[in-house]
Amino acid sequence: MSTQSEQPTRTVDVEPEARTLDEVELSEFDARHVLKFVVAFGIGAFFFLLPVPWQGEITVPFDIVVSRITASFPNAVGVYALAIIVAGGLLTTLAELDTRDVLDVGVDFSYWESSVAFWALRIAGLLLAPVMFFKLGPGWLHTASTGQFMWSTLVYSVGVIIPIGAVFITIFVELGGLEFVGTLARPLMRPLFNLPGRAALDSLASWVGSYSVGLYVTRNVFERGGYHKRDVFTIATCFSTVSIGFVGVVAATLNMLELFPIIFLAYFLCVGICGVILVRIPPISDVPKEYIDEPDPEHPFEGSGFDYLRFAVSEAVEKAEEGETFLEAAWRGFVDGLKLTSLILGTILAVGLAATLLSAHTPVFDYLGAPLVPVVRALGIPNAETVAPATIVGITEMYVPVLLVTGAAVKAKFFVAVLSVSQLIFFSSVGPMAMDMFSDVPIRFRDLVLLFVMRTIILVPVIAGMTHVVAALGLL
Repeated sequence: MSTQSEQPTRTVDVEPEARTLDEVELSEFDARHVLKFVVAFGIGAFFFLLPVPWQGEITVPFDIVVSRITASFPNAVGVYALAIIVAGGLLTTLAELDTRDVLDVGVDFSYWESSVAFWALRIAGLLLAPVMFFKLGPGWLHTASTGQFMWSTLVYSVGVIIPIGAVFITIFVELGGLEFVGTLARPLMRPLFNLPGRAALDSLASWVGSYSVGLYVTRNVFERGGYHKRDVFTIATCFSTVSIGFVGVVAATLNMLELFPIIFLAYFLCVGICGVILVRIPPISDVPKEYIDEPDPEHPFEGSGFDYLRFAVSEAVEKAEEGETFLEAAWRGFVDGLKLTSLILGTILAVGLAATLLSAHTPVFDYLGAPLVPVVRALGIPNAETVAPATIVGITEMYVPVLLVTGAAVKAKFFVAVLSVSQLIFFSSVGPMAMDMFSDVPIRFRDLVLLFVMRTIILVPVIAGMTHVVAALGLL
C-alpha cells in the first residue's frame, strides 16, 4: 500500500455548490436494479444490523458467525493465522527486495510494499507466529493476559473478521448501500464532524461489526477518491469504534450487564463529543485535504427529509445498476480481505504482544497513572489508586483497564467501563492496523499517542459527570 504515497496527490480547491432535488438527475427506478439494491441492502442489514439473542446476550449474525468459527475450529484458525502472517512477511520481503533491485522476482508484489519500519514489524510477526502457535519459549509469554490473549483472541478474531466481513460489506457497499446511507447521513456528518455523509457507513460498520471492517470500508473508499487524507485520519482515529458486542463483554466482565443500555448510551455520547472537538484542532485539522485518486467529493444537497430519501434511493439504484453481480462482489471482497489480513496481522501480533507484555510485566503504567490519582479523587470517583492507572493502560489494549477494576466500587467500575471503550486508540490492534493500512496518509505513532492523551483529557471529567448523574438516578 505504501506505493500510493509515491503517487501524485490531488486536491479540490473549490467545494461544489449545493443542489436541490430539482437540480439533480434522478435515476430511473428500473425494477431489476431496485431489487438488486434492496436485496444487497437486506443482506448487509441482516448480517450486520439485525439484533438476535445469542447465549444470553443480544448480538448480530456477523458476531455469531465469527465467534462460531473461532470457537469451533480453533486449530484450523490457528493454522490459517500462522500461514497468512508468514505469507505477509514473505510477500513484503519479496516486494522490498524487488523494489531495491536486489532480486528480480518477475511478479507484481507492489501491494505488499511498505516502509522499513512496517517491513520489520511484519518480519517480527513472521518470527513470532510460530512461537505463539506452538507455544514455544517461557511461560510468561503465553499467559492469559499477554500471549494467549493476543494470539487466541485478537489475532484469531481479526484474521477471521476481515475476510468474512469484507464479503458482506463489499456486497453492501458496491451495490448501493454506501450511497444510500451516505446520502441520508449528510445533514449530520458534515456539520458535526466535517466528514462526508458516506463516512457514516464506516462508523456503522465499526459499531455493529468491528473496527477492522470499518477500516476496510475506509480503505476502499479512500482508494476510489471518495475520501481525502483528513477524512481518513478523522475516521481512523475518531470513529473506528469497538463493537456493540464488545461493550456487552465489558459490562458482563464487571457484572454490570443490567446497565448495558446506559453504558452503551454513555459510550455513544462520548464518541460524539470527542469527535466534535478533535476534528477542529491539531493534529487532525493539520492533515491536508489531499486525494490519492481522482477526487469524488460529495455534492452538497438541500431539501426536505423526503427529498433526501428520494435522492438516496436514486443514488443507490444508480450504483446497483453500475455494480458487479453478487458473486463478483463477494469474491472480490473475500480476496481483498485476505490480502489486507496478510498485510496487518503480523504487525498487530508484534506491536500488540509488546504492548501487553509492557502492561503486564512492568510498573510503567502505575508510574504514569500516579499523577492522576488526586484528579480522579477530586472528581469523586472511588478507588482512585486503582482507577488512575486504568485511565492510562488502555493505550495498550482496551480490555486491560476493565480487568484492573473488577473488584472496585460500582461507580469506579462504571467509570472505567465507559472510559475504556471510549478511548478508541490502543496498540494491541487498532493503532498498528491504522498505521499500516494508511501509511499514505500518514497516521503516525506520535499522533496516535497525542490523540489518546487528548481523548483521555476530554473523557475523564465528562465520564465522571455521567457517573454521578447515573448514581443520582439510583442506577448505581
